[in-house]
Amino acid sequence: MEPFSCDTFVALPPATVANRIIFGKNSDRLCDEVQEVVYFPAAVHDNLGEHLKCTYIEIDQVPETYAVVLSRPAWLWGAEMGANEHGVCIGNEAVWGREEVSDEEALLGMDLVRLGLERADTAEKALNVIVDLLEKYGQGGNCTEGRMAFSYHNSFLIADRNEAWILETAGKYWAAEKVQEGVRNISNQLSITTKIDREHPDMRTYAKQKGWWDGKNEFDFAAAYSYLDTAKMMTSSGRYYEGYKLLNKHKGNITFETMTEILRDKPSGINMEGEFLTTASMVSILPQDSSLPCIHFFTGTPDPERSVFKPFIFVPHISQLLDTSSPTFELGDLVKKKSHFKPDRRHPLYQKHQQALEVVNNNEGKAKIMLDYMRKLEKEQFRQMESILQNKHLDVDKIVNLFPQCTKDEIQIYQSNVSS
Repeated sequence: MEPFSCDTFVALPPATVANRIIFGKNSDRLCDEVQEVVYFPAAVHDNLGEHLKCTYIEIDQVPETYAVVLSRPAWLWGAEMGANEHGVCIGNEAVWGREEVSDEEALLGMDLVRLGLERADTAEKALNVIVDLLEKYGQGGNCTEGRMAFSYHNSFLIADRNEAWILETAGKYWAAEKVQEGVRNISNQLSITTKIDREHPDMRTYAKQKGWWDGKNEFDFAAAYSYLDTAKMMTSSGRYYEGYKLLNKHKGNITFETMTEILRDKPSGINMEGEFLTTASMVSILPQDSSLPCIHFFTGTPDPERSVFKPFIFVPHISQLLDTSSPTFELGDLVKKKSHFKPDRRHPLYQKHQQALEVVNNNEGKAKIMLDYMRKLEKEQFRQMESILQNKHLDVDKIVNLFPQCTKDEIQIYQSNVSS
């Protein structure tokens, strides 16, 4: 299969305004795959011998896990992207290189995203969680549901209120780059070159043994572990370079609205169309002032240009996100059985979104009216969130239902257009 993937971005002061770190990701997956937005509360696990069932394998559980909100393909355990109650955000990318990809079932990169969020309260601790699990359990297995075989290595962009880390892997080997200011993005290629802040202890030795590095020239991770000409990496027409250009175009003035527009950009290929489609999107505001809440926006629907970014804030007693949660099935473990049967995983928002698109696709007037209502809803949410950050006032009773209520308002827009 052609190596399509996603795009993940981070912008830090002084590239942003108001001392905020802005995180964003488009999840590009097979066009018929449903992505849900789900919340899991913090939990204490008293049984020290307890095992945790991930997508394919079981691993050791930890004594405590943090609350997380995830955007994930509805058939698996892990997540494409998400955030936790401590303001840690993670997105992953599929990457390929010289090291052979393993089809053997292990941890998926998406499992590692969720595990990093559940087990770490800073970006660097999440990196530690991921590389430790990578060493112990490995990565591998089919990353799609059904007949199609699709496996890959993973890269990760991990951010918190203070910094970001790029973690790129090839099998069990990895390199990490710390990002403390400016902008950075990852796409479906290795991008860490000579700035390596942490690494697998045997990473250079292995590259030398394989003949990928002569041991004399300055070590370049992407050049050694992939087929990239890293000298041309920033001049090619790929999505990595296009994303880099979009970030730098707005450098110094990047806001969360800027990030939503980058994710909606179709000429660059960031907002993907075709067999592989942008199936869900996420943008997060991570204020460096710890007295302010982190705010996470999710679409839960394909094509951010025709979706609404809806806000989520961690507070106690969050309402379940029923309208973006897919049906569960008791038909045996479809993943483990490698069933070719793909159940209908569409959640209520996804169903109404798709119905509305079918109606307006052939009616330009209706399409404009519906999109105007969607943008009006989104702008009002943006205004309210900015007010919270400016005024430092959080109405907890209202925030508990913030994401569910906005989702219901979005569904109402679709229902009105379908029935009119």
